[in-house]
Amino acid sequence: MKNPPADIATPSTASWRDYLALTKPRVISLIVFTALIGMLMSSPGLIPLDVLVLGNLGIALAAASAAAINHVAEHRIDALMARTQNRPLPHGELGVPQALSFALVLGFLSMYILVAFINPLTAVLTFLSLIGYAIIYTMYLKHATPQNIVIGGAAGAAPPVLGWVAVTGTLDPHSLLLFLIIFAWTPPHFWALAIYRRNEYAKANIPMLPITHGTAFTRLHVLFYTILMVAVTMLPYATYMSGVIYLVGATALNVVFLYYAIRMQFDDSDQLAFKTFKYSIVYLTLLFVALFADHYWPLARAALA
Repeated sequence: MKNPPADIATPSTASWRDYLALTKPRVISLIVFTALIGMLMSSPGLIPLDVLVLGNLGIALAAASAAAINHVAEHRIDALMARTQNRPLPHGELGVPQALSFALVLGFLSMYILVAFINPLTAVLTFLSLIGYAIIYTMYLKHATPQNIVIGGAAGAAPPVLGWVAVTGTLDPHSLLLFLIIFAWTPPHFWALAIYRRNEYAKANIPMLPITHGTAFTRLHVLFYTILMVAVTMLPYATYMSGVIYLVGATALNVVFLYYAIRMQFDDSDQLAFKTFKYSIVYLTLLFVALFADHYWPLARAALA
């Protein structure tokens, strides 16, 4: 590991790539994507360009701020885990003051954009999501209970609601269905990774479910929450929010996810758990693509007619 330690690293050792790494770009891309789908689902037609760009920018900056705060709060734990020990803080490229200042600047810019150019409700909900992830989950729940990801998953499920509210200025029951989908998806998604990385979490003394209750118990919970997720993903069709295109896509994706979850009950290999985790990312992406395709198919068909 490089020196100096993260707490005393100087800004001169950092590059723009280190600051970019603080924002967790891969995670942010999924957050922005689900927020974008929330925006598009909120209207039968096209979204104003300024709302589309500035709304997603404000949401992305808030998520990046939360990610940077997460880096700051967990830099000592990150140094103990192989998956995270090369992050900018434990590796020494950035110090805590620089990372925290960066996070605060991003958070301020996010709130300014959302208040000034979108609407106050979006700003308030986005701020609550930031606090929920960066403070409540990262600094308390993650270290307090093996159900951390279930309770803390609400913050990660917020982006499509934020996107919807950015366009309409109001909370809609259909936007909450998108929230429920991600909320139900988060436990099987994360617990599959936790099984794969359980030795690292144990080394860092983080009470993830595979550490406190064992992998067999966690695999069973992956199955339970997958079944719950399958039921929740049928709600857009059941409530006439989406049609046959979404139903076919969601059903196909659910069959594969259920296959992985059931197979995990008989195959305790870490490789299968990791494959399940990787598929869960593909699953959520394609599920939201199906929502988008179903929503805009009538518009596309009318344009081609």
